[in-house]
Amino acid sequence: MIKEAVKKVVDKQDLSFDEAEAVMKEIMSGEASQMLMASYLTALRMKGETIDEIAASAKGMREAAVPFHHENPVLEIVGTGGDEANSFNVSTTSSFVIASSGITVAKHGNRAVSSKSGAADVLEALGANISADPAKTEEVLKKTNFAFMFAQKFHTAMKYVAPVRKELGTRTLFNILGPLTNPAKPEYIIMGVYSEELLDQLSSVLAKLGVKKGYVVYGQDKLDEVSLSAKTSYAKINEDGSIERGVIDPEALGFKLGKRTDIEGGNADENAQITRRILSGEKGLKRDTVVLNSALAISLVKDITLQDAIKAAEEIIDSGKALATLDAYVEETNR
Repeated sequence: MIKEAVKKVVDKQDLSFDEAEAVMKEIMSGEASQMLMASYLTALRMKGETIDEIAASAKGMREAAVPFHHENPVLEIVGTGGDEANSFNVSTTSSFVIASSGITVAKHGNRAVSSKSGAADVLEALGANISADPAKTEEVLKKTNFAFMFAQKFHTAMKYVAPVRKELGTRTLFNILGPLTNPAKPEYIIMGVYSEELLDQLSSVLAKLGVKKGYVVYGQDKLDEVSLSAKTSYAKINEDGSIERGVIDPEALGFKLGKRTDIEGGNADENAQITRRILSGEKGLKRDTVVLNSALAISLVKDITLQDAIKAAEEIIDSGKALATLDAYVEETNR
């Protein structure tokens, strides 16, 4: 199938949903040669990936993953990376605030791609055992309301693609697929993207993948999360599958605008310290960024106003609940 797909894509023809899914299944089975994979990914990038091609590829990749079982609906908060802002781990830090509000958070990620510290790196620096097997990870979620699925443990078939991606060294379909292929198949999602052009495309992809409700966000200062140094454009996926566009203005919500450089992080150890300081109550733009990103998730799932969700997020941090969730998670992964 992949050979036929390469011919089609080279001729600038779009693949159908079924064709793109079949190609991904072939790649994930290890049957596709590295030469054909490289040709396919490059041709697709040059043509431009369609909504169907991305959604079908994500579906094929999800189905090849180790399954992840959970009782409650889950939320994922994730950035695509690629914004080159070198920010601290906003979505990972926010996860502990969201989980402490009663929302089950199943995060899926890897080591750093565009920054010095990815979700896996910072959680490891915080003391967590990120290499826990899938059964243990399910247990951790049940006990602490938060779990991290290390992509290498759940997407074992990615070993076939890794050498090709490394050799190509350019952005491919797989850069977008990472945040779309959480094995928990989250009902709710907050996804940050590195380009405004991706808002409509990825919100449509998420709707096709069956997300119940979600936001795809783009900080207008080129951040892949809700920004506190500019307005944030968003595409919201509603329960009926419709998508609405809008803008979040932090100043209108009572926040003081800062500079993008104010949320810069460092290596994994430095970012782990930033996370701990924020969850211990340290004030400043980093905390406000976590509050606003957490609040967006809380307002989405609990169906409350963003203002009320901001208050809830602040109370969770100030009460020490978010730090307690982090500590419980770290402890549970090491049992």
